[in-house]
Amino acid sequence: MGIKRALVSVSDKKGIVDFCRELSALGVEIISTGGTKSLLAKEGVPVIGISDVTGFPEILDGRVKTLHPAVHSGLLAIRDSAEHQQQMKELGLGYIDLVVVNLYPFQETIAKPDVTYEDAIENIDIGGPTMLRSAAKNHAFVTVVVDSNDYGTVIEQVREQGDTTLETRKQLAAKVFRHTGAYDALIADYLSNVTGEPLPERFTVTYEKIQDLRYGENPHQKAAFYRKPLAPSGTLTTAEQLHGKELSYNNINDANAALQIVKEFDEPAVVAVKHMNPCGVGVGESIFEAYEKAYNADPTSIFGGIVAANRIIDSDTAKLLSKIFLEIILAPGFTDEALEILTKKKNIRLLKMGEFGSSRERKSNFVVASIDGGMVVQESDVHAVDESDLKVVTDRQPTPEELKQLLFGWKVVKHVKSNAIVLAADNMTVGVGAGQMNRVGAAKIAIEQAGEKAKGAVLASDAFFPMGDTLELAAKAGITAVIQPGGSIKDEESIKVANEYGIAMVFTGVRHFKH
Repeated sequence: MGIKRALVSVSDKKGIVDFCRELSALGVEIISTGGTKSLLAKEGVPVIGISDVTGFPEILDGRVKTLHPAVHSGLLAIRDSAEHQQQMKELGLGYIDLVVVNLYPFQETIAKPDVTYEDAIENIDIGGPTMLRSAAKNHAFVTVVVDSNDYGTVIEQVREQGDTTLETRKQLAAKVFRHTGAYDALIADYLSNVTGEPLPERFTVTYEKIQDLRYGENPHQKAAFYRKPLAPSGTLTTAEQLHGKELSYNNINDANAALQIVKEFDEPAVVAVKHMNPCGVGVGESIFEAYEKAYNADPTSIFGGIVAANRIIDSDTAKLLSKIFLEIILAPGFTDEALEILTKKKNIRLLKMGEFGSSRERKSNFVVASIDGGMVVQESDVHAVDESDLKVVTDRQPTPEELKQLLFGWKVVKHVKSNAIVLAADNMTVGVGAGQMNRVGAAKIAIEQAGEKAKGAVLASDAFFPMGDTLELAAKAGITAVIQPGGSIKDEESIKVANEYGIAMVFTGVRHFKH
């Protein structure tokens, strides 16, 4: 059999002229459409128009040109079927052995900030996916190419043996269905958002691979890093790595956790993370002061951790950062002097994030978690609390300084694994209790870590107190104010304990479980 006839119709014309010129030199007849045909003819590549094959003009502004039996019979005919051969012969139809198609740029179109709904719809390809699916279904006989990176393989095999191998055709067909599946998923996602159906009866998602990872959480687990199409700036998937080894699976998860916390703050802030929990968070007049606070919050745990900053790293801050071993530093950017200092450390990874934007500008996304046999989907937790949202439930009102620290602690505890307790003072965390099976256990860890710093600190809890024991513990440690969601049937017990010890307590009315 071999490849004797090809149909070529591409939106992305990268490499297509050279590819078709080589095919033609190997004796392959090339059929093409619209702009692709014009380009090939201009470049001197012999080409036949699709209308010469179908006997029908391209109509409706090119919407209908390849949707024709002369095309799809040539793609779908089973070559070793006597019945199919007879029908093709009787009808005077020819086989198409190779299809080279990439699709209308739907993703690029909807990425434009001023895109209209009409433009988006017009850039939904119909004929392209139809040809791809026909050719991919019949890959036992037909070669189908959707990625210019595969041109070389196809040319090499055609040159050597006149055809591609069945194994290659299987691989190319699989790529086609991944490609068209992703294309349709993106369209479905766009239309679902337009029609206000964020959680429809079928949840289709698509991601593009950024890179393979050495391994997952552990060396025996395979892993890769993927990016959602149209991922916004200021995310790990759009970050520029300036220095250091490739990111690992654990690095990516930890760095994302640090990034989500530091985005909570509009003032200069630094977050240190270990195992997806913050070990130190600091806010200051400068990024230098913020880092000092984050470091001093827990000088032990920050070692080997990830540091995220929401301001450009300057040379003075870089000098401090370089004094300890860190896996990653991520920030909007780095001064030249800071880069010179930090790049002397061979293995540290430096990620330039670009601008984060204000915490108030953050929009809810969707969080997808895999479970055995399925997944669960939820809106991301971007809820923010203002001073006006707080309800004072104790006899004593919090002082202005306590109120400031309570709101600081609330921003942090939201990102700590439940059950979560955070102690804060002087615009920094002084104790973090994460991921415990009971709330009083989390409080004990946070208070023990804080030590003497617990005196005069405030306490933030991600969920309500089911009883007054956590308040008893806080009072004995010298904590002066508490922020929590409220809503327990035993709220009065906690309020009573707080009043007995002169603790000011406020309710937010919102909890922040993080499992």
